[in-house]
Amino acid sequence: MQVLPTISTFFIVISAIFVGFGWYHIVKGHRETHQKLMVMGAIFALAFFIIYMSRTLFAGNTAFGGPESLKLPYHLFLFFHIALATLGGVLGLVTLWFAYKKKFFKHKKVGRVAAITWLLTAPTGVAVYVLLYVLYPGGHTKPAIDAIFGL
Repeated sequence: MQVLPTISTFFIVISAIFVGFGWYHIVKGHRETHQKLMVMGAIFALAFFIIYMSRTLFAGNTAFGGPESLKLPYHLFLFFHIALATLGGVLGLVTLWFAYKKKFFKHKKVGRVAAITWLLTAPTGVAVYVLLYVLYPGGHTKPAIDAIFGL
């Protein structure tokens, strides 16, 4: 289970890279390439979500192991990341749905916000990973609610 956070963080970064290149290609008018890249971005985002939720269900979430003085700023940052990730996921699904239904005007409008949100979500996710597993390793694993609220 120790390697799962690394794998899931890697997947979210790969997802964001696909989204970024997908956006680039639609701006250049390459629809087929855009579509393939965005689908790959969605697949990697889904793989992240499956790994994250599996780990959360079976092992719990890792509590912040850093100094007490950084606990509140970390949790505020974590709330921001969770809000971004949730919004990005929902907007991503809506954007995919509009594309599937060939409602391209709505797809384009929502897609811009979804892509920007996702491109902000990935680096904040990496920052959470670095804080939990690189800079301040050693936080114990506990149920998600406890880890999120610092209990």
